[in-house]
Order: sequence, then structure tokens, then C-alpha cells
Amino acid sequence: MPISVPGTFRNSGFTLIELLVVLLIMGLCAGLVGALARPDDRVLLRVEAERLSQLLDLAAVEARLTGKPIAWTAALTPEGAQYSFWRWREDAGWSEASEDSLRVRRLPPGMTLSALRIEATRPPEGMRLEFGPEGSFAYDFQMSLGAARYAVAASPLGEVSIHASP
Repeated sequence: MPISVPGTFRNSGFTLIELLVVLLIMGLCAGLVGALARPDDRVLLRVEAERLSQLLDLAAVEARLTGKPIAWTAALTPEGAQYSFWRWREDAGWSEASEDSLRVRRLPPGMTLSALRIEATRPPEGMRLEFGPEGSFAYDFQMSLGAARYAVAASPLGEVSIHASP
């Protein structure tokens, strides 16, 4: 038969302070994971701008090496903004590229492409660049997502780069 001292009791649970401390730590961890899992607009835009600049550089190099023109177009569709690469085929004219590297790509929701300028030409009717075997040309356009803005620009030597826009 157990004997206990009067006035003492067994502690069989957690105190309210201990539970609040655990909940606070769990809340901080969940908030940190949420902030790291979704990058901010500027980071997301920079990643997309770098990807697009590398693909444009690849298209220009491929056009010079193969001797066949490649075009890039951007459009706003009901699903959002997207861009495509097109190859010139002697038998069929322009056909959309479907390879892994130059396939159609959709931009994340809210991201836009605008203000295309091509050296020594009038502004084009849409977002379209044509890379030919004869060499490079200078161009630039804007990419934006929320308040974040980047410019994708190519020099007359064919060097494609991105710059943060104010």
C-alpha cells in the first residue's frame, strides 16, 4: 500500500508555460520554412531572367553554327505569359521548336515581358527576335514581376546579360 506525504502530489503533465514555449518554437520553425520555401519576387524574376538570357544566347549560337535562322517570340495567353523558339525549315517554313532546351516555356503567374528594342530598327510589332547565321545584333527588353524589374540585354557582340532595373 503506497504511502504519500499529505500536501504533495504527483506531477503528471506539462505546465502551461512549457506548452506555450513549445508552441512558440514550432510556430517560428513553420514561419521560417514558409519563408524559405517561397522565394520573393526579385529572386524568382532573376532566376527566370537568367534562364531566358541563356536560352537566347543558345539560340543565337545555334543559328550561327547551323546556318539556319531561329526566332524567339513571347506572347500573353489565357494561361499567362509564355515564350517559344521557332526554327526555319526549307520545306515547311517556321515551325515551333520542341526539343528540351528550346521548348515552349510558361512564365510564373504575374511575370511579364515588355518593351523590346532592337538596334537600328523600328520597334517590332510584337515580341519577336530572329537570329540568323550572319551574326549578332543588340537588343533589350524588360521582365517584371510585382515591383521587381530586370532588363535582358544583348550587345552587338552577342553577349547576353541581365541588369536590375530601377
